[in-house]
Amino acid sequence: MSQRRRIPGLFAPLLLVVAAGATSLGATAAAAEPAARARPLSQVIPAPASVSEGGPSYALTPRTRIRVDDDSREARRIGSYLADVLRPSTGYDLPVTARDARDGIRLRLGSKDASLGDEGYRLESGRHGVTITARRAAGLFHGVQTLRQLLPAAVEEDTRQRGPWTVAGGTIKDAPRYGYRGAMLDVSRHFFSVDKVKTYIDQMALYKINKLHLHLSDDQGWRIAIDSWPRLTTYGGSTQVGGGPGGYYTKADYREILRYAASRHLEVVPEIDLPGHTNAALASYAELNCDGVAPPLYTGTNVGFSSLCVPKAVTYEFVDDVVREIAAMTPGKYLHIGGDEAHSTPHKDYVAFMDKAQAVVGKYGKTVMGWHQLTGAEPAKGAVAQYWGLDKTSATEKAQVANAARNGTKLVLSPADRAYLDMKYDKSTPLGLAWAGYVEVERSYDWNPGAYLPGAPAESVLGVEAPMWSETVWTNDQVEYMAFPRLPGIAELGWSPAATHDWDTYKLRLAAQGPRMSALGIDYYRSPQVPWPAE
Repeated sequence: MSQRRRIPGLFAPLLLVVAAGATSLGATAAAAEPAARARPLSQVIPAPASVSEGGPSYALTPRTRIRVDDDSREARRIGSYLADVLRPSTGYDLPVTARDARDGIRLRLGSKDASLGDEGYRLESGRHGVTITARRAAGLFHGVQTLRQLLPAAVEEDTRQRGPWTVAGGTIKDAPRYGYRGAMLDVSRHFFSVDKVKTYIDQMALYKINKLHLHLSDDQGWRIAIDSWPRLTTYGGSTQVGGGPGGYYTKADYREILRYAASRHLEVVPEIDLPGHTNAALASYAELNCDGVAPPLYTGTNVGFSSLCVPKAVTYEFVDDVVREIAAMTPGKYLHIGGDEAHSTPHKDYVAFMDKAQAVVGKYGKTVMGWHQLTGAEPAKGAVAQYWGLDKTSATEKAQVANAARNGTKLVLSPADRAYLDMKYDKSTPLGLAWAGYVEVERSYDWNPGAYLPGAPAESVLGVEAPMWSETVWTNDQVEYMAFPRLPGIAELGWSPAATHDWDTYKLRLAAQGPRMSALGIDYYRSPQVPWPAE
């Protein structure tokens, strides 16, 4: 079930000040609805593809059951997940059963509607219950997230609350715009425990994000155990930015993250950043350095100073071992090899290295991902470039990426001045960086992934991702403050039809999420651009 916390948060005093200003902007526009009034079907995030409102509503009662098909193990698992979310706050038993009942919540797999794809669903609500239908388990799970948002925010509490628990009548038919909707967590600059990662996974899942990109290695720390190179973690993972104790994931830890992500229908994308951002590896093994001398561990925040030794054969033995071991554990399609800010690698060496590294990824059955600097080399067939430039990035660099896209390279869009969750909201933000500028909530939402990069075919865009770099964050409260409320907006850009993207209506739907985030213990930033209700 969702992991909930009741910690006031590091920034509670600051948030109270911001909230006071935000409330005065428009509490009437997003005032908390009376408990007895059902939330409109259209007031969820991400915005559904199609909504038909009307008809009698359905109210959960002590007699409500969660009905699943008799032979569907996946539907039963999702039903149990839903029951775990709803039981603490409602106090109802909510048995998960294959037996018929007069009313209740029904979860059905096996829809013949091809337009739903692998992640779409249909939700129908009426007097006698709510039925969610999907072709695949992921779609059923996403439909359950919509159902959660249609219930009062208090349903997210972990103690019994007063109802009623009413779902408005009508029908939602929904499927994602893009198949790749991601969030990245940098566990290298600061290390995050397995439990902290699980908390973030639960928060991502509520907004139908389906990819967790883990940045597992950098100059400041190596975070994934590699049996054939054990000092990568025992030494290279022993510290972090600022000189703290660091940490790393054992293979059992990593598999637990994979298992938990899969239970929330997220695919994990592991990243080993190469050939730059490698000081932790270079410090761990002297032979990876061209001069055979290991540098000291690094706990600062500069970039671009490290590089693997491209001419050495041992470099490719290292790459092969690392990719082989990670690929063997990872069921997902992608393996990210970084490739950004390799300022200490001559261009000719960079091209030669990326050719060999991409071949290794393919050798072990994975699709190559890399930051968009990969397009300065020769992207492998089927490779994915993750664009992290700015609106003001040079036309030449943008053209290089667009040209690769026209030649078959797929794109995931993470423009730093739109999607980077570690950018400050404004000059007063106590966390984060500002090298890409200030990124308030409207700016993070108000762009179109399909038309963002000039010259790149719309069909080359796989989706979007919101990276969280961790130079300045190391606790869950800090991650939440920087991610929320921007992450739901990026999720909507990835899921919802472009025609639904409208800031003036979105900010009202976002405001209505405030009580839900509070109920979940999320320490979100009360942006003055959003008319949050008084809580």
